[in-house]
Amino acid sequence: MVERTYIINDLGIRGRPAILLVSTVTQFTSEVILEYKERQVNLKSVMGVLSLGVPKRASIKVIAKGADAVKAIEVVDQVMEKEGLGVQEHKWLMGLQP
Repeated sequence: MVERTYIINDLGIRGRPAILLVSTVTQFTSEVILEYKERQVNLKSVMGVLSLGVPKRASIKVIAKGADAVKAIEVVDQVMEKEGLGVQEHKWLMGLQP
């Protein structure tokens, strides 16, 4: 199991960001979970992601379990940073805000 905690940008996770994250992880066989406020949804489900209503500056956790879990998390890291969706929590604490 691999997990990362992120701080979300000023837009939250709505339509386009949700679709982008889902399309990113569907290529992996691992189970990938998005957690917000102790609620967990499958990150391969747009409706599940949207149902969380993740607002701006929220702290979320992405958890991957399976054979390609490390690669799945690495790709989520890249998408979060490249698309400006959020930043890993440890970077946030160092002042590198999205």
